[in-house]
Amino acid sequence: MVAELAANAATHGRVPGRDFEVGLVLAGGTLRIEAADTRTESGPPTGTGSAPDPGPASETGRGLLLVAALATRWGVADRQGPGKTVWAEIDVTDGGT
Repeated sequence: MVAELAANAATHGRVPGRDFEVGLVLAGGTLRIEAADTRTESGPPTGTGSAPDPGPASETGRGLLLVAALATRWGVADRQGPGKTVWAEIDVTDGGT
């Protein structure tokens, strides 16, 4: 999921002269992955919900389907400043260790 969100930010959210950010935070049994970029006009639908359907003949566009299948929750939020943050959360346990 980290690789998919980072690749999407680099591929679809890139603005010349600006970078994207990836962050991971583990808190209270939840791992949150965030990828933020500075493009506002390109990205999945804002809010939370289902991933866009690329259609059966498309050779691309299935990454967010994987994120949606693996994540407990995911969505898109406006970022402070220009851009957006695509995030995914996974509920985790310590596995008894």
